[in-house]
Amino acid sequence: MNIPLFKVFMSEDVIQPLNNVLMSGYITQGKQVEDYEAELKKFLGTEYLLTLNNATAGLTLATRLLKKEDNTFDWPGFDEENDIVLTPALTCFATTAAVLSNNVNIKWLDVDLNTANIDLEDIKRKLNKHTKIIYLVHWGGTPVDLDKLNQICEEHKTIYGFKPMIVEDCAHAFGTEYNGKKLSNHGNICVYSTQAIKHLTTGDGGIITLPYKSLYDRCKLLRWYGIDRDKRNYKGKDFRLEHDIAEYGYKFHMNDINATLGLYNLPHIPSLLQKNRANATFYDDKLKDVQGIKLMENNPKCNSAYWLYTIRILNGKKQEFMDKMKEVGIMTSQVHNRNDINTCVKEFEEILPNLDILEKELVCIPVGWWLKKTDLEYIVSKIKLFYL
Repeated sequence: MNIPLFKVFMSEDVIQPLNNVLMSGYITQGKQVEDYEAELKKFLGTEYLLTLNNATAGLTLATRLLKKEDNTFDWPGFDEENDIVLTPALTCFATTAAVLSNNVNIKWLDVDLNTANIDLEDIKRKLNKHTKIIYLVHWGGTPVDLDKLNQICEEHKTIYGFKPMIVEDCAHAFGTEYNGKKLSNHGNICVYSTQAIKHLTTGDGGIITLPYKSLYDRCKLLRWYGIDRDKRNYKGKDFRLEHDIAEYGYKFHMNDINATLGLYNLPHIPSLLQKNRANATFYDDKLKDVQGIKLMENNPKCNSAYWLYTIRILNGKKQEFMDKMKEVGIMTSQVHNRNDINTCVKEFEEILPNLDILEKELVCIPVGWWLKKTDLEYIVSKIKLFYL
């Protein structure tokens, strides 16, 4: 028995279309990217969407976009010397790396012990006149309480005259819903990962959605060096040369190879999400009364994508539990280490009491679409046997 924690999903009908693209002589950003973005807009229900070559690019662009004042939505801009980005300590280091790449000051957010998401009470404690941007991660695909967070930000606006911008790291959460609407429909910047083992994979890739047209227009330029691809043909004389570049950007665009994978994998997402959610419901029922385990809380406003199923192993038995699961062929992991312990962020060190507790207990068990009923029953039986 060998039950993986992650597995790559690839639609079988992608092989011929992918071959057609590979042999077409045009494999960079083109029609396939345009078609893929159109389908993503329909799926997520949002207008201002761009694909990228990875999610870290989107998280990097988010802060970059917000450094500049924008009167179209009353945004004051970001002062690198004095302003602060609040960001979770429990996340993939990609989140932190993207923020650091913008040369800004960060302050860590502690975790909510009941969800592994950011602690909203900690946000309240740390908000001040220099807090401009708040990053968050929807841990495992289960969203942060966006209503409560929005209320906190509105109160901040009353006191300080501006509302902090929220950047949702949705790397775990493609297809997640909050208040009956998919993420990307709650007024924030959202970034998704389509890396190999995510719900939707393009081999590697990312998606960014923007709440305002002005941000979208700038982001479209910045993802490709700042060049307006629609206006190339310098002075009508050379189709390869670009017009004036007003703001430099990056090589963050997606290509037609990755987009083709996305186009053929996207139609399978509803059924994959359904399976993940059904598997999580099975665990909720079968593990709820196991002494020594604490399950994460479910908010009725949320419909998690369940990229992860997270449990807390109490009484100091985390490593023993993980060792036993490995012994019986069940892969488990904490998945992401706390970011605040790294040398490169030592200057931002602070005490995070909840994370000090949770990192000693947090374990993720397999929950994905590849699990059969017999796999689920086997996992539950081995977990219960551990506690006999």
